[in-house]
Amino acid sequence: MNRELSKTAAAGRLLIALLFLLSGFAKMADPASTIGYIASAGLPLPYVSYSGAVVVEIVGGILLVLGYRTRVVALVIAAYSIAAAIGFHRDFADQNQMIHFLKNVAIVGGLLQIVSFGAGAFSLDARRAQTRSGSARQA
Repeated sequence: MNRELSKTAAAGRLLIALLFLLSGFAKMADPASTIGYIASAGLPLPYVSYSGAVVVEIVGGILLVLGYRTRVVALVIAAYSIAAAIGFHRDFADQNQMIHFLKNVAIVGGLLQIVSFGAGAFSLDARRAQTRSGSARQA
């Protein structure tokens, strides 16, 4: 991957991760409201769902920024985003909910690009691959 594409890949990871990081920290700042919202959507185990959401958004966001285990992390966040779309934005009669549903689907599209093409050269994944190939050459 050339240097410009690597910069673009890193910027894309950062921008997608930013959405999840901000959302995760907002959930941590007001857990009662988030848990109440989860319960009002009729989802089971609101406390467990809340904890899972915070972990996926914050840990997943950090790992995306760093480019560590990027393909797996992007796939997990994509599954989470689809679950959130179905759990919270399924009232297609409400145009606002339809827009939010499609926003989640579009985010999943971006995450699947990361799953397909990887993190790029500016990532811990690339550094790990370099270390492995250097070790293999020395053996």
